[in-house]
Amino acid sequence: MSTTEIPESGARGRTRRAILAAGASVLARDHGATLADIADAADVGRSTLHRYFADRRELIRAVVDDSLEALERATEEAQIDDGPPVEAMRRLIAAMVGVGERIVFLWGDPRVLEQYGPPTSADAECEGEVPSVDDPVLRLIERGQREGVFDPEVPAHWIQHVIWSLVFTAFEDAESGVLPRHGVTSTIIRTFENGVRVRT
Repeated sequence: MSTTEIPESGARGRTRRAILAAGASVLARDHGATLADIADAADVGRSTLHRYFADRRELIRAVVDDSLEALERATEEAQIDDGPPVEAMRRLIAAMVGVGERIVFLWGDPRVLEQYGPPTSADAECEGEVPSVDDPVLRLIERGQREGVFDPEVPAHWIQHVIWSLVFTAFEDAESGVLPRHGVTSTIIRTFENGVRVRT
């Protein structure tokens, strides 16, 4: 734990979580946003923000970690290993829409994960480690392909990228008013299924 990191419990924990959520929200819209912008969005003073994060770099790294954890929690809560693949995918998409801001923050600017993200598979290989390939989303896609509901001729990694791209684009369109917020999840599901689902 860094010297400025404060355990997440009680009022301090709530303040820290508010700063992280505000950081993801503000930086998703403007990667050049200042600490003052984030403090304003979190409804805290600049000095309060500095008690939790010494500088912008430390804050962004924490927002990246928190956002990756939010995605992991959303995926777990969707219980995508259970039930028919199509239903599991619909739950996953709904869960991803719920953390759409985090997806836009993480992938809206490639420099974010390059500079602040965890080591990549290539990094792990360079250090002699065996990279993890246990991706629950890929497992779901491959299960759907084996069961004949997702197109087996489309690579599973490509299907995964399509899902993230649809969520990313739909969230941005909802933010700009192009797409109604209440229709985001159903629009993504319809688009995804029309492109990937095998018709019987």
